Amino acid sequence: MVEQFVGTWKMVTSENFDDYMKAIGVGFATRQVGNRTKPNLIVSVDDQGVVCLKSQSTFKTTEIKFKLNEQFDETTADDRKTKTVMTLENGKLIQKQTWDGKETSIEREITDGKLIAKCIMGDVVAVRTYVKDA
Repeated sequence: MVEQFVGTWKMVTSENFDDYMKAIGVGFATRQVGNRTKPNLIVSVDDQGVVCLKSQSTFKTTEIKFKLNEQFDETTADDRKTKTVMTLENGKLIQKQTWDGKETSIEREITDGKLIAKCIMGDVVAVRTYVKDA
């Protein structure tokens, strides 16, 4: 089911991301860069079922490799060290990150051919929309 996410995705819109970054504790300077950055998201899966999720921009490139439902250590783009689990629920790829007693989740789903990523921290929700790169 993760196959529907495979490909290169280009960000077209980002709503409420500054508030989301504030909610997870990102400092002012990093938020300024984060707000201006429009990363590409590159998703691939190898024959062992290992998923690679790469976020690529002029500012920073991050990459995580994981198997669904298996916890792994992640260092996020804003340098948080998290325990992360990726699951697939009802067609949504859900990334749960926990650190310092906090938890955030990123829900990615394909809607009308677009990849919609909802970044959720408490009652703060940012929505980032990507289109498939030709």
